[in-house]
Amino acid sequence: MILTVTYNPAVDHTISIETEPRPGRVERATERRFDAGGKGINVSQYLAALGVETTTTGLLGGFTGEYVRDLLAAEPFDAPFVDVEDATRLNGTVHAADGEYKFNERGPSVDPDVVEDVLAVVTRELPDQVVVGGSLPPALGPDAIDRISRAGDWETAVDVGGELLARLEAHYACCKPNREELAAATGRSVDSVAEAIDAAEELRRMGYDRVVVSLGADGAALVSEDERLYAPPLQTTVRDTVGAGDALLSGVLAGFERGVSPKQALALGVAVASRAVATTGSGVPDLDDVDTLQNRVDVLDRSSEPP
Repeated sequence: MILTVTYNPAVDHTISIETEPRPGRVERATERRFDAGGKGINVSQYLAALGVETTTTGLLGGFTGEYVRDLLAAEPFDAPFVDVEDATRLNGTVHAADGEYKFNERGPSVDPDVVEDVLAVVTRELPDQVVVGGSLPPALGPDAIDRISRAGDWETAVDVGGELLARLEAHYACCKPNREELAAATGRSVDSVAEAIDAAEELRRMGYDRVVVSLGADGAALVSEDERLYAPPLQTTVRDTVGAGDALLSGVLAGFERGVSPKQALALGVAVASRAVATTGSGVPDLDDVDTLQNRVDVLDRSSEPP
């Protein structure tokens, strides 16, 4: 079972407008939706849709936290979140005529002792693997993640910001930076795919067995001790990039849970991500055709290229 931890979840509010926003002018939304957001939550939702047993936990508070609980009550997995007093974040995405705008809050005020409560939930659930995703509330630091990795026999994967990746000290089975996070974690240029793969190799040596890199319009890469793999993206109409990295990581994790090869796992991740970006909002899209899409992903072996 894969358990996900989201220390800083959110209510994701997504709206669409038909104009270009301007200061002082009221814009009228043509579409709106609310989703339970946060990287760990997103990963559990995708894993469940892919048939992988999962549980999700983290911190929830206030009326927004109750809304997230209500949404998660309809999911086919348990969500034993820890209560905090301050309200869970409300994050906004606006799809406008001239592009996509994102507004994320920093997160609630919490007592650092809540880490003990989260650890108690993780230990009780006895997962095979733990995925810690997203930002941290202002009062928490890297130790809140390192302690989870060190607390049990499970493998731990992380999907966090680049500066935080560079500060983690425990051992991790996997991490999933995007291009900007990879550059921040290593201090290297990642303008090309080759540079991204080289930077992922350096990040792997910092304590991560596998590094899965989401490269946006350039596709994705997977680097481990034995693999340097690259997959170009599938052709699709991009409607919303929110949650694309979560979809990629979920597909890769689901692939490894199924016992497939690293190439097949990366292909599944790219296929799931292609469905995510074609759908508005951070909810899970229809994945009925994901196995067909997976067979269309061309995974290239870059192992012969010098690191």
